Amino acid sequence: MRVLFLCLGNICRSPAAEGIFIHRARERGMLDRFEVDSAGLGDWHAGERPDPRTLDEAARRGIHLPGVARQVNARDFERHDLIVYMDARNLAALERRGAPAGKLRAMTSFCAGPTPDDVADPYEHGPEAFTAMFDHLERAVDGMLDELANIGT
Repeated sequence: MRVLFLCLGNICRSPAAEGIFIHRARERGMLDRFEVDSAGLGDWHAGERPDPRTLDEAARRGIHLPGVARQVNARDFERHDLIVYMDARNLAALERRGAPAGKLRAMTSFCAGPTPDDVADPYEHGPEAFTAMFDHLERAVDGMLDELANIGT
């Protein structure tokens, strides 16, 4: 299964989700079932590594973030089986660009129990926002892997 995580600039939320997913899937012995990538709606940070605060929080948790920022493109809509977006603005932009509705899923939809509708963008905030983002993404990724573990088995 090909999974694409998507946020606004591809330097905070989507690369964190990608790294957490890879880390957790590897721990569960499921990584070989997935091809994982991330992208952003904009090209402002294309070619850059994730935000230093994202990298710091990932390192603190022992999570490697493999990618560099890139902008989503129409080929992604064909290539990926599942496109996981971080907030309602991302969804609206994906829909305007013609992303297939059947492939789109909110990151928070994988969280068990009450949770905010969106994964908050920490970019304009301090380190505590990055910690909260990682906590939120870890819960969502765990739920996602629980759900995907039952597909194709």
